[in-house]
Formats: sequence, C-alpha cells, structure tokens
Amino acid sequence: MPEFDLLVVGGGPGGYVAALRAAQRGLSVGLVEKERPGGVCLNWGCIPTKAMLRSAEVFQTVSAAAEFGVLTENVRFDFGAVRQRKDGIVKELTDGVAGLLRANGVTVVEGHARFVGPTAVEVHEVGPSPIFPGGPRYAAAPAAAIRRLEARDVIVATGSVPARLPIPGADLPGVVTSDGAFGLTEVPRRLVVIGGSAVGAEWASLFATFGSEVTVVELQDRLVPLEDKDIGVALGRSFEQRGITVLTGSTVESIAAGGPLRVAVGGPRARELDADVVLVGVGRRPNTADLGLEATGITTDARGFIEVDDQLRTGVEHVYAIGDVTGRALLAHVASHQGLTAADVIAGHPAHIDYTVIPAATFTHPEIASVGLTEEQARAAGHDVLAAKFPFAALGRSRTFGDTEGFMKIVAGQRHREVLGVHIIGPAASDLITEGALAMSLEATLDELADTIHAHPTLGEIGMETALAGLGLPVHIAPRKR
Repeated sequence: MPEFDLLVVGGGPGGYVAALRAAQRGLSVGLVEKERPGGVCLNWGCIPTKAMLRSAEVFQTVSAAAEFGVLTENVRFDFGAVRQRKDGIVKELTDGVAGLLRANGVTVVEGHARFVGPTAVEVHEVGPSPIFPGGPRYAAAPAAAIRRLEARDVIVATGSVPARLPIPGADLPGVVTSDGAFGLTEVPRRLVVIGGSAVGAEWASLFATFGSEVTVVELQDRLVPLEDKDIGVALGRSFEQRGITVLTGSTVESIAAGGPLRVAVGGPRARELDADVVLVGVGRRPNTADLGLEATGITTDARGFIEVDDQLRTGVEHVYAIGDVTGRALLAHVASHQGLTAADVIAGHPAHIDYTVIPAATFTHPEIASVGLTEEQARAAGHDVLAAKFPFAALGRSRTFGDTEGFMKIVAGQRHREVLGVHIIGPAASDLITEGALAMSLEATLDELADTIHAHPTLGEIGMETALAGLGLPVHIAPRKR
C-alpha cells in the first residue's frame, strides 16, 4: 500500500506549490527536500539576488540624494550588512513556506531522493556544500538510505543547477557560478562576468553599483539576447554609461591563475583582462544527477531535460515533472503554474498549461521586462507588424520619481492592432509588465489599451501612451514624420 497519494521530489517554487495544491485537493502528500524549502528561487536565485539588488538601488538613490534636496554626507555601504539582510529575508520566506506545508498537512522528509522504481524513492542523508559554507547541500557519497517512500503518483521537481563551461581554468579558485557568488564576503575590485543574459547582467549591475570594475563578455551581438533587440541595445548603452565594459560577440578562451586571474577574451575585441573574481552566468542544466531516473523509465531530450505534455505527464504512467527540469521555461513563476496544473490533474481536475503568455523580468538597473513576441519574432512568424515606443522621460511621474531612462515598446498586428508583445526597459518594468501580459491574455488591441483610463501621474500611464503612439495619435510626444 503506497504511503502517499502523491510524492513530490523537490521543494522549490514548483514542488512546494504542487504539494500545497494537492493537499488542498484532499490528497495525502509527501515532499522530499534536501535544503530549506523554496529551492533555488528562495535560497540561491530570485529572492536573495533581488534583496541585494535592492540594497544596491538604495545605495544608488542615497548617493544621489542631493538631487532630491536631501543632504547626506559620507554615504557608504556595508557589504556584510547587505548579506545579513539578504539572509534574514531568505530565512523569513523559507520559514514561511515550511509553515504553509505544515498547515496544509504535507509531510516533509529531509534528504536526497533516489528513485528505485517509477513511484518509489530511497531518501539519503545529505552533507554540506563542497563549494562554500552555507551553500546548497549535496548527497553525501556513499550515503546509506535512511527511508523508503512510495506513492500512487510522483512529481519530479528537482529544478536546475548552473552550467559549467568547458573553459581551461574554469575550476580555479576565484571562478564562481551564480550560486557561488553568494559566498563572496567582499566586493571584488575587478570582476569579469561571462554571459550577458539575465543572470550575468544582474550580477554585473549589482557589483558595478557597489564599485567593482566590471567587464561583461557575451557571445551574442548584444546583452540579454533573448529580449527584443532594442532592449538589448539600450541596456548595453546604459551599462557603458555606468562604466561597465561590455564585450559582445566575444568569448572567454581561458582563465589562468596568478596574482589576479588572467582572462583571455577572444573575438573582434580580443584582449587579456585581470580579475579578482570571474563569475560564470551562462546557462543552467537539469538537476537530475544521482537521481536514479533510469529506474523510472523516464525519457529525456538531448540536453537531459525531462519531456512532458501540457498536463506535465512524462511518458511513464503516474510520473509527472515540473519546473526547470522540464526545460520549457526556466522561470520560477512558470514552475509554480506547472505545479498547480500537475496537482490538479493528479487530483482529477481538468487542467493544462498554456505557454503562450509568459512574462519575464531582469532586475538590472534599468529594469527589463517582456511578454510575447519580439519585433523580430513577430516578423519571422509572418505578422504584418506595427511597433510603437514611448519614453519614460515623457512621463510626469517618471520625472518626479527621478528615473527617466528607458521606454516601453509594443509590438502589434498592423491590421487588427492586436497586442503581440510588450517590452520595457526602465523604472518598475517588472511591475508594469503585468498589464502587457493581461492584454495578451484577453487578446486586447492598441485601441482598447488607449481607451482605458489610466491613473495620473503614474508610471503605468506608459501603457496607454505607447498604445496611442502606435495608433498615430500620441499626446505627450511629437508625432512621427509622415
């Protein structure tokens, strides 16, 4: 007789949400997790980086306080206090998740799960991080099984881990991943970031604000290459203005030990760089090592991700997978929605997940957020495209807010003016993108956005203003020359 109706392996933003929903649906639920609940998002990703980025933002604002008529002297920061605040926030949130799991009757088993059958696992003890104290915990090898668990259905929610690049010297002291960066106890004087996508760009922005001499090396022709081209170009320009060196179309060919690390950069702007720390912010891989997936019969794609359908079913009956391990969209909010969907399906409620409207945010300064198709993607898909922009500098609220950098861009269909994509770089972009996501979900048009009364003075007015610009009826910017 199975011990649980559902066993969730992994307690990240997909796993713990799935466990909560399943318990609310009346199922008996077990959850195996080797760290604090919350996974990468709460412990090593979304929350701790945003806590530190908020400290950087406050430091930047206070440093410019005189512009607001506020007089301050000797403004400085305490990196130890920044880390302590981050740790406190992480503890509050992970403790909160643990409390929610208890309140909903979910049985949490601490340890590392290895499958011994499609719906059975052995739980093994885990040891401390081999990377840095307090880091992600790992299965102690060899570790004796301390418990066997079996369930009617299983959800694999083990997430992802930073990818390691095959670069000579990538294993040297001073070369860290995005996880390992949390082990830094002081701000590096010289930092080289490999990769200019969301992860690398956020760390570059953070340490540049705290005074590091930062160089970003990106293989593609612009930063954040998955975003609309105009956004990547604008971020690169902003970084350069802040003193961050951006080397696009370039690769790191090797890293050599020495007093400082010696970083050889290849490409059209080839050079050697001195660095105290090299941060690898490129890609993630599925966290399936030592999981015993072969015992389940699950198939994976060429990159090792678990293949699932729109109800999160794998090819094996009673086995589901959610979150980063599926490779669909490596975002915490996508994992949570997958978790809700899988739990509902397992509990007998009709559900499926739709990936057509997924907002994403990058918490650099300036912030970036997007949803839907880029202009290039829309044209490639055969749409007759209408693209409209509106600058934050033309908003009264942006002026009073003291942050006028950036713009909103809406990509729409020329004939029906339906919203195909929304792209923002500027203040509060991560909050403003929700209107774009809702517009796409409701199949809204530029006319409907323009006719919706927006509160004034707000940053949110930029949605209405951009729509008006797209209709050729701009109010607060000059019309395009015909």
